[in-house]
Amino acid sequence: MTGEGRVSAWVELLRLPALFTVPGDVLAGVATVPGHPGPRTLWAISSSLCLYEAGMALNDWADRAEDAAERPHRPLPSGRIRPTAALTTACALTATGLALAARAGRPALAVAAPLAATVWAYDLGLKRTPAGPAAMATARALDLLLGAATASGRVRPALPSAALLGTHTLAVTTVSRHETQGGAPLTALTALAATGALALGLGRGFGPAQGPLGEHQLGATGPGTLRAALALAYAATAARPYLHAALNPSPPLTQKAVGGGIRATIPLQATLSARAGAPVSALITAALAPLAARFAKKVSVT
Repeated sequence: MTGEGRVSAWVELLRLPALFTVPGDVLAGVATVPGHPGPRTLWAISSSLCLYEAGMALNDWADRAEDAAERPHRPLPSGRIRPTAALTTACALTATGLALAARAGRPALAVAAPLAATVWAYDLGLKRTPAGPAAMATARALDLLLGAATASGRVRPALPSAALLGTHTLAVTTVSRHETQGGAPLTALTALAATGALALGLGRGFGPAQGPLGEHQLGATGPGTLRAALALAYAATAARPYLHAALNPSPPLTQKAVGGGIRATIPLQATLSARAGAPVSALITAALAPLAARFAKKVSVT
């Protein structure tokens, strides 16, 4: 295999375009507590990226037998990457992620450790059980709490945002369980309903908008408008592919629904930051969405 082929295989294994959905978790968590994003926030984001990619590598290692039958083109069953290399990468990325969390502070490590444990538990067994979607939702929620813990050492103010992000993740993961054989209309419809409820509630601003000190002034001229626009972007990204999968739950359309749900995570994160009164973080997060969409056309995020 050529050097370019090896790089392509690793990009596919790690689903690099999906990385754009990660920083917004931490930023949304930071937005819920007093203070500003700072150097520790960068350590936390780096930790989150490593743990996310560890989960990607471990996922394909755990699924190598199943992929050999259903998706033989994937890097491991096709022989482009050896299973031992994928497992070693997952271990190394997990260790690096925890080390980076430690640099962000003891409270950050206290959240990153159960996050890493949840990722490994999901990939090595829970995803094949009814608890799989809940485990994935827990991992995303913990990733948001990582931001709050890093910024203030407290996670309680971030629990409502974590619950909303977890609800979205629960819906996406439930749909993804059927992406290789085709889904069920009710599953996609349920995800569509959840997306609509989240978008409507966030757009109207349910719940308190308590965010970091100092960023409120930037959004003072129209925080509700920004929040509503981002909530609309969230709904637009996820709703159409969910509807298509509900009308025709074939594997290709179900996979597109999962991809749309994953990409919709970015405008949802941005909406949560805007709702918490952090328009700068919201706009930074939202700027990642077109990059994710562009690179997702070249490498699948599912």
